Amino acid sequence: MPDHPPATLPSYLSARGDGCLLRVRVVPRAGRSGLSGVRRDALLVRLSAAPVDGAANDALLTLLADVLAVPRRAVTLLSGERSRDKRLLVTGRTADAVARLLAAVLPRGLRD
Repeated sequence: MPDHPPATLPSYLSARGDGCLLRVRVVPRAGRSGLSGVRRDALLVRLSAAPVDGAANDALLTLLADVLAVPRRAVTLLSGERSRDKRLLVTGRTADAVARLLAAVLPRGLRD
């Protein structure tokens, strides 16, 4: 058994048997794409893409796949296709690993 207790996960992240669930709040048509912090128990992601013909959703999935160093197919949109609030499934990484990777790229002071 490890000597340290399990890390608590951020409010926007939960473990699941086949990966983890991620709650995201998207701001489309931003000046540039990137992670901006946490808002109302959701990871805040700004996207330069417009929400037209699924472009913002594609940009979101690609951005998160790059940040989490997983193939694009490992990030799936579960709900919120036409909403700013989305739920994503990330496979191929544990919730703890996703939390560490996101914390490393979130601006200091804007982490959960």
